[in-house]
Amino acid sequence: MMSAVMTIPTISRQQAIAIAEADALPVYRNLDDLTLEVSLHNDGWHVEYQMRKPRHAGGRPHYVIDAVTGEIVSKKYYQ
Repeated sequence: MMSAVMTIPTISRQQAIAIAEADALPVYRNLDDLTLEVSLHNDGWHVEYQMRKPRHAGGRPHYVIDAVTGEIVSKKYYQ
């Protein structure tokens, strides 16, 4: 059985946020109504935006950013 090996991230938390923001802004135009949750996992930085007011309609983006290369590994837009 193989175990996941955590490498030392070369991409900082702030860089991961900037990468996600650069991708999300053309789609969402404004991220001010969203709160930000960022955590480092074995598969990279998880950058997730949450609705400040959950009763309002609209989606929110969730990204996984490779912690070594800065590549967007996955992105989902929740509606």
